[in-house]
Amino acid sequence: LMLKINLSGEFTDLNTYINAERRNRFLASKIKKEETERVYYLTKGKKLPTDVEFPLIIELMWYVKDLRKDADNISFAKKFIADGMVLSGLLPEDSRKYVRVWRDMDIIVDKENPRVEIVIHSFVSQAIDK
Repeated sequence: LMLKINLSGEFTDLNTYINAERRNRFLASKIKKEETERVYYLTKGKKLPTDVEFPLIIELMWYVKDLRKDADNISFAKKFIADGMVLSGLLPEDSRKYVRVWRDMDIIVDKENPRVEIVIHSFVSQAIDK
């Protein structure tokens, strides 16, 4: 385990984003900007260990208010998460050189505390451990 981060709240899902894009491209752009900046503020000041070995595995556990949205609509938000983590300096880039795998672990209902729990591992250390 290298780093664990909790991002509070639910993110905009893919269907909502697509509908916004169809109505007005500026509205979709606003959603992307706001969600990316939200992750920026939630990850600002977080740092990977100095001896980190790239590429990374990023595991996401999604906690949602209910199960009305499809899994792929929910996990679409990893785009906002990736861009926000780069913006905050937590990740140098979100390219394959730095992030090998984005792994959705599960989607669980937590009506009181929707969030995304992120665990970041080194791909190299995962391969050695197994």
